[in-house]
Amino acid sequence: MPLYLDDDQSILRDTVKDFIAETAPVSHMRGLRDANDPTGFSRDLWKRFAEMGFTGILIPEAAGGLGLGHVEAGTVLEEIGRNLSPSPFLTTAVAAVEALKGTAHAAQHFPGILAGDTVAALAIDEGPKHRDAIAMRAERAGNGFRLHGAKQFVTHGHVADLLIVAARTAGSAKDDAGITLFAVPRDAANLTATPERLADASIAARLSFDGVEVDSDAVIGDVDGGAANLRRLLAAGRTGAAAEMLGVGGGAMDLTNAYLKERKQFGALIGSFQSLQHRAAHLYSEMEVARAATLKAQQLLDAADDGADTAVSVAKAMTGLATTLAVQEGVQMHGGIGMTDEFDIGFYMKRARVLEEMFGDANFHADALARKAGY
Repeated sequence: MPLYLDDDQSILRDTVKDFIAETAPVSHMRGLRDANDPTGFSRDLWKRFAEMGFTGILIPEAAGGLGLGHVEAGTVLEEIGRNLSPSPFLTTAVAAVEALKGTAHAAQHFPGILAGDTVAALAIDEGPKHRDAIAMRAERAGNGFRLHGAKQFVTHGHVADLLIVAARTAGSAKDDAGITLFAVPRDAANLTATPERLADASIAARLSFDGVEVDSDAVIGDVDGGAANLRRLLAAGRTGAAAEMLGVGGGAMDLTNAYLKERKQFGALIGSFQSLQHRAAHLYSEMEVARAATLKAQQLLDAADDGADTAVSVAKAMTGLATTLAVQEGVQMHGGIGMTDEFDIGFYMKRARVLEEMFGDANFHADALARKAGY
């Protein structure tokens, strides 16, 4: 598979680029932050995403969507990252859609996602770092289940219309067998959400399930057989987060290159200094390697290739490292003013830090790759 976009994908990228740059530039994020917006994103903008058809990129044509793939979803996410646009696209239109495909919940929730009326949140993580462990319990109760436990770092969890919750119906925390996914409404009794504003001004929630009761229809897929759906959700989320980080790193690199061509010291443009040129060239090469790794992961996911999981971990690790380099170099080359609100570069650093933690950081995925290789 060639590591570049075909003509149709390029047209989509150009359309998305113009739309997001116009409707949700960095100033949009600044406005929500400065207003201390309690939602963390614009519902009106989410509706406009739906009007453009973006929310249905991964939804099959038979269900009213565009029936496209992760490469196309990645073009949207990259521009979201480039503009630091607060949006539930990653959690809802990418990760949640993949978890719901092929289940009875697709017919129930896809219309709301297509219309821009539904926002989904992913209640997966239970500790301060992303781990491959689900310990939260779901006990049989009559015709359904009773959920006990807590989840952390649930992006949009305080306002989501749909919560996709991973819980354990059998086995121990590290077992694949015994995981069940549940579709839980946000207003369920005995469910408490505590929103927390993150470093990048986005909002995630801590969720407490104190005997939340759901009926059997809430099960996504099969009881005790949710591991496969969870793997699809995580693969889609990790690849999507990698694509968004590409946008963040690319946006930071563009800002830095522009600054190098404007800022003067000792009567000369700082971009003429050879040491900074070397650093800019190194950054460009690292971002291109990460771009290739991400596109490869997207293509393998779309092809349902057996090597997709390995490629996804490579992509998430590589984009984490490259984007961290991009924002750090950006702030350093801007000087001390780079950490102030005077320039946007500091916001890119903060967003990169949050995305790095989502669905596992570079260390998590490096460890996963090492284990697969037998180390």
